[in-house]
Amino acid sequence: MYIDVYGDTLCALVSSAALASTGHQVRLHVPAGPIADALSGEEFPFREPGLADLMAEQKRSGRLLVAGLDTAPDTRCTVLWLALSPDALELAHRLVDGLPADIDPEFLVVNQSTFPVGSTEALQQTLLGRPGADLRHGAVVSIPDLLTEGAALNGFTRAEHWLVGADLPWAVRLVAEILRPFNRRRDSIMQMRPREAEFTKLAINGMLATRLSYMNDMANLADNLGVDIERVRQGMGADKRIGEAYLYPGCGFGGLSFSRDVMSLASTLQHSGLQAQLLEEVLQINERQKEALFRKLWRHYDNKLDGRKVAIWGVAFKPESSRIDNAPALKLIEALWAQGVQVHVHDPRALPALAQWAGTRDDLVLHDDPYAAVAGADALMLVTEWKSYWSPDFARLKAEMRAPLVLDGRNVWDPVYMKRSGFTYYGIGRR
Repeated sequence: MYIDVYGDTLCALVSSAALASTGHQVRLHVPAGPIADALSGEEFPFREPGLADLMAEQKRSGRLLVAGLDTAPDTRCTVLWLALSPDALELAHRLVDGLPADIDPEFLVVNQSTFPVGSTEALQQTLLGRPGADLRHGAVVSIPDLLTEGAALNGFTRAEHWLVGADLPWAVRLVAEILRPFNRRRDSIMQMRPREAEFTKLAINGMLATRLSYMNDMANLADNLGVDIERVRQGMGADKRIGEAYLYPGCGFGGLSFSRDVMSLASTLQHSGLQAQLLEEVLQINERQKEALFRKLWRHYDNKLDGRKVAIWGVAFKPESSRIDNAPALKLIEALWAQGVQVHVHDPRALPALAQWAGTRDDLVLHDDPYAAVAGADALMLVTEWKSYWSPDFARLKAEMRAPLVLDGRNVWDPVYMKRSGFTYYGIGRR
């Protein structure tokens, strides 16, 4: 098939590369900017595991072509794939409205963008309302973006499940054919109405955010009760009614898509005349949790932080990502700056994004070496649980620091081992 993918989102890049790898002829339409510049070269600097290599391979094969966002779909196109940013709904309607009147009877528009619930049905009306359009030709379906940064390519090629929102039987069959190479272990396609698929995606992220915030509340309570939250987490996860996923407390969640989905779900509830009290509390808990390490540091030094040096390991909103959208580290850094703290940061991938966010400041120093960041530090805060941080040279770490104080925002280190190694240790609900 000839497939035209529009967007510079992660799901646009992953979808175009994966679809091209199975033999489709794909044109990826992106706006001018860093992504377009990267795609025009031979080596793509994308941090998503496996994505750069696959895109380069498909581009060399000729199955993946790159075009501008304002370029019309190929005249042979039978699938228009929309993987646009959430604020590009108007552009989506323009693209659909600009399709020729004589499209193929089974022309498919795939909406993978995270737009408000009901947007796929609205795009269907735009498709049917084109001048001279045959009302029997074409369909718009919803395939919500369920990809996770750091595992996005694997999440597409080996998806645990696909949500497919489609009303017409032929559209469901065509989607199944497109996804067939990625749907061989078992049938992972769950067919439903378009708005049900859109709502399900938001509801999933709302549930995950609720579990995270609940566990953070429990961890804070565990601190007050003298309880080790790790024992509690294991006990909860052993109950099959609850399970183990998303029960790890920490210093808050971030990520542009994840946070925005939760806010979008809360907004949808409010616009429907319903109260969004639970989701609003989830978001408030998360914002408070982003300062959990700061509060522990504040108490440890008896409110005297001015002039101290604090090292932070990890500023990306999650491991295997170079992005810092809504990352807990940002709010933490701002709180430290407000108290006159000099902040020294190491992160394997996110330092360029942090430098762009912060600008040039005397109280922020970025390091390529994690041990250089902690040299002479009054405290080390671990914020993003990169694997390279799990087993550092603790003897060297202690020797480099002015004060062997560690604040573990992801509970990756063992409190007993850390204390026996001579560190003062604070985790999230750990003893």
